Amino acid sequence: MQISNPHPSTIAWLCTTVDSEAAAQRLAAAGVHARLAACAQVEAIQSYYWWNGELQNSAEWRITWKTTLAQQLALQKLLKPLHPYQLPQWLWGDSQASPGYAAWVAAEVTAPVQA
Repeated sequence: MQISNPHPSTIAWLCTTVDSEAAAQRLAAAGVHARLAACAQVEAIQSYYWWNGELQNSAEWRITWKTTLAQQLALQKLLKPLHPYQLPQWLWGDSQASPGYAAWVAAEVTAPVQA
């Protein structure tokens, strides 16, 4: 069943993976604390991938931040030097969201930083 909304709104998202829960928590908090993301979700995942010619299988943590289109690049610039991987996965895009949720994301991203 597809949910149709006569007044969709757009939010942006940014996603990466890291090798430890502690690194995921640090990155998640950094983006939200800087008010460049309204929220960040951390999920434990199992990844399979090729690296240096060998098939790898490892536990990873995926972080997904919800932000605005205007702050998406600034969020990535903040997080990039904090990432522990030599070649991090950075995925981003935009999604249609309910007007209320999109308004909340926009309000939280533009709110002043709390002490």
